[in-house]
Amino acid sequence: MERPPLAKRLKRFLRYVLIRGVLLLLQPLTLGVARSLGARLGALAYHLAGGERRKALKSLSVAFPEKSDAEREAVAREAFRHLAAAALEVACTGALDEALERLVAWPDADRQVLETALARGKGVVFVSGHVGNWELLARRVARAGYPSQSIAKETTDPRLTELVGQFRARGGVRSIWRGQEGAARAMLRALRGGEILGILIDQDTKVQSLFVPFFGQLAATPRAAADLALRTGASVVTGFCHRDGEGYRLTMEEVPVPQDADREAAALALTAALSTRIEDAIRRAPAQWVWMHQRWKTRPPVGSDVPLPEAAPASAG
Repeated sequence: MERPPLAKRLKRFLRYVLIRGVLLLLQPLTLGVARSLGARLGALAYHLAGGERRKALKSLSVAFPEKSDAEREAVAREAFRHLAAAALEVACTGALDEALERLVAWPDADRQVLETALARGKGVVFVSGHVGNWELLARRVARAGYPSQSIAKETTDPRLTELVGQFRARGGVRSIWRGQEGAARAMLRALRGGEILGILIDQDTKVQSLFVPFFGQLAATPRAAADLALRTGASVVTGFCHRDGEGYRLTMEEVPVPQDADREAAALALTAALSTRIEDAIRRAPAQWVWMHQRWKTRPPVGSDVPLPEAAPASAG
């Protein structure tokens, strides 16, 4: 791999030092103070980060054309506040882990969904999105004693990648970096060992994807979750960690795996069903999603006939 230019390496080093320094400064804070400070910083970022604000408003205009400009601006502003508050809560690792069970409610009915899926012994493909606080979702499940791994994208700086991996490992979540050699084997090994394999599929990234509906528009959506479930026979569960007052609440649902003999059709139908669950979770709390992400930037090839999947059942029953 070609070594980055000196200027880029220096920029990455300074960014890493800054992040490490901020993390050290945040450690003495309580979660309440961190949350309040994060919300204030998020409100400031909404005004200062013009490019990201415009991206968020553009995404909201696609998802909610029926809303007025003022309504979409209010959602975007609150999304910036929420994201920054959630990030600072996560950064206070000491206070976070001490209060995790009180901070993140996990109702018995939702816990039973996961336990039923795990009891089949073929592992669980656990699908979520960048909704609410996805880091706390994984941490809450893992610290409750459920063997968990997550598929993640490496950052451009190996030091930051290691920092993220260490944070997750302290919470009981092992990371599978999708760009590393042996990642595919590690995913299959986790499922065959009866573990939970977490994956976020609500972003347009440079991975194998399928075009499925998302807020009424076709969106390139990672297909890995569907392919893994169809290949291994693992159960599929969606889960989200929405902010609820000063804490969070987990919700979980099992999603039926299509039994179509045509593997491609089954993968398309399952990916569409999972995308629908993520859209539903966002609609329940629109300000808790990352609207600054350009979700619809990749378009189907001009003149291509992209098949629309059939509607999937809303529940596993």
